[in-house]
Amino acid sequence: MSPLTLRLEGSRVDGIASLYRELGRVLMPDEPWTLGESLDALDDLLYGGFGVLDGAAPACVTWVDHAASRAALGVEATRAYYRAKLERPEVYAAGPAQRALDALDAGAGETYFDLVLRVFADHENIELVLA
Repeated sequence: MSPLTLRLEGSRVDGIASLYRELGRVLMPDEPWTLGESLDALDDLLYGGFGVLDGAAPACVTWVDHAASRAALGVEATRAYYRAKLERPEVYAAGPAQRALDALDAGAGETYFDLVLRVFADHENIELVLA
């Protein structure tokens, strides 16, 4: 079976919210609802069953102009992401968010772009090509 070929436009990504709009545009064009701004939601989407992905069917996602996305989802966006979690201790566990923020501030943590790459890497049926 030939893989489904999809194209993410990195130039459309200027932060976390726009990343999820772009993912929705590409992966869920005919869905009547939008993808939440959540790595867990992205993980669920990549498992398939809705949108253009069909479970274990192979797909190749080419992320063109990924360098623009990498910059937009870099250290500053990631700091804001973790700080927002820390502001809502009734929803998010503060410990993991603080440890991730501390690692990021020490130059050893993953950026949001890195976290997204890790989610894609967990799906063997989806090849992500950075272009």
